[in-house]
Amino acid sequence: MPLIAIHLPEKILEDIQCLIDRGFYPNRSEAIRIAIRDLLKMELWGNNPLASTTPTQLTE
Repeated sequence: MPLIAIHLPEKILEDIQCLIDRGFYPNRSEAIRIAIRDLLKMELWGNNPLASTTPTQLTE
């Protein structure tokens, strides 16, 4: 899996850490991966009438 670097506002990092502390995610990387996956599902294959194809599989 390639490594990427991003800059996030402190408040977003605090909110992600809150979710980790509550046990929703094991770490920040996993929380961000899931958020990106869910965004792609919604934008590319959700209720988007412009999407002409459906994914065969999304990597989790």
